[in-house]
Amino acid sequence: MQPGMYRYGRGQRCRLGLPAVTGCLILLLGALAGCSLVGSATTFQSDSITVTSPVIAKGVIPARYTCHGTGQSPPLHWSGAPTRAKSIALVVDDSDAPITPYIYWIVFNINPTTTDIQQGQLPPGARQADNSAGQAAYDPLCPRNHDHTYRFTVYALDSVLSLPDGTTLKSAWQAISQAATARGRLPVIADS
Repeated sequence: MQPGMYRYGRGQRCRLGLPAVTGCLILLLGALAGCSLVGSATTFQSDSITVTSPVIAKGVIPARYTCHGTGQSPPLHWSGAPTRAKSIALVVDDSDAPITPYIYWIVFNINPTTTDIQQGQLPPGARQADNSAGQAAYDPLCPRNHDHTYRFTVYALDSVLSLPDGTTLKSAWQAISQAATARGRLPVIADS
């Protein structure tokens, strides 16, 4: 590897010059997302959380929950979070996006006794971080002509995050990666 180069995963490199720092950070976030927060200080206890949705059949999310429909977030349910969890977080991303990952939604500080998110709603007291579109909200999945795998990942955290509503994507992602102790994932494709 040449001096001034940083390898961030999957054989890809970027030069650490001042103009490229932002690009490298985005690519690093992508590498972390693809590895499900691997490489952070956190060691997952297990993938013990089960994530389901009553509207998702055979791994396909209906068009009404995408940009081709009403664009509301789908209802989600989870079980199996460790009893010692202090909070829950949800990250919705597209691991197949051209700029990996595209983050559609980050919800954090969900009460650890909560086991679901209702359609188009946030649990009481939960906060949202900016998504890849720069908004602290659910950005509806927007499938085009080819399949993408969208991931609804629920993390059990060992702390309540000291972050405000509307915090940056990067800040929320780093805090979740440091506090995550268990996770569960529901991968889906979108009906377009």
